[in-house]
Amino acid sequence: MDECTADNSFSKARRLLTASDYSRVFDGAQARTSHKYLLLLARQNDRSTHRLGLVIAKKNVRLAVERNRIKRVAREFFRQLPESEPGMDVVLLARRGIGQLDNAALSSILQQQWQRLLRQACKNVSGTGQDT
Repeated sequence: MDECTADNSFSKARRLLTASDYSRVFDGAQARTSHKYLLLLARQNDRSTHRLGLVIAKKNVRLAVERNRIKRVAREFFRQLPESEPGMDVVLLARRGIGQLDNAALSSILQQQWQRLLRQACKNVSGTGQDT
């Protein structure tokens, strides 16, 4: 049973857990994409999987039920990403109005922004090679 739950869960290995994990992404983001409802920041990590951090402020999404729904949709999206891509630490920052979107619209926006983020990350890694 542990094998099944490990595949379907969003384990600690897939999450940014500490303030230093978040700071590393905020301070050294190699790729970023912006949308009216969210901002994605990313930095390559030395792991084989992507790690996700969520910043969904009460100021931008008032109801806890809406904040939790956004988290569930984002985690499910990241859970389904292919493992073949290089691992990245990603922080999703929610903006005002994101709580008004339904799950399908939110998933669609995440998909579009993820593709943009991957293109930008690949360009930055192969392009200048700057490391801070």
